[in-house]
Amino acid sequence: HVQLVESGGGSVQAGESLTLSCEVSGYTSAGNCFGWFRQAPGKEREPVAGIYTGDGRTTYADSVEGRFTLSRDNAKNTVYLQMNRLRVEDTAMYYCAAGTQNILFRLLVANEYNYWGQGTQVTVST
Repeated sequence: HVQLVESGGGSVQAGESLTLSCEVSGYTSAGNCFGWFRQAPGKEREPVAGIYTGDGRTTYADSVEGRFTLSRDNAKNTVYLQMNRLRVEDTAMYYCAAGTQNILFRLLVANEYNYWGQGTQVTVST
């Protein structure tokens, strides 16, 4: 039974930082991919970042490039999303996802992922 559990969301002010965690069970993180996606109220889900755990390659959406960092700890089966210099427009529900893709640009495609967590809310205010 595959389970992804996100944590670390919260309410912060613009410019502050948060680190999201995605704890994975029932699905080895070695040699697979993980992604973060987000969805704001009234908007479509959008990609944030993806990582291929086989070699650690990462890819980011333009909107978060340079501010967010995706990493993983294979031993802990946990994926992290470090979010710095948060903006009001980063406010959304953030979802972790797991899949098997290893082509970098496809790590930002939601349909490439087979398993999803329940999400953690991030709210950024001025």
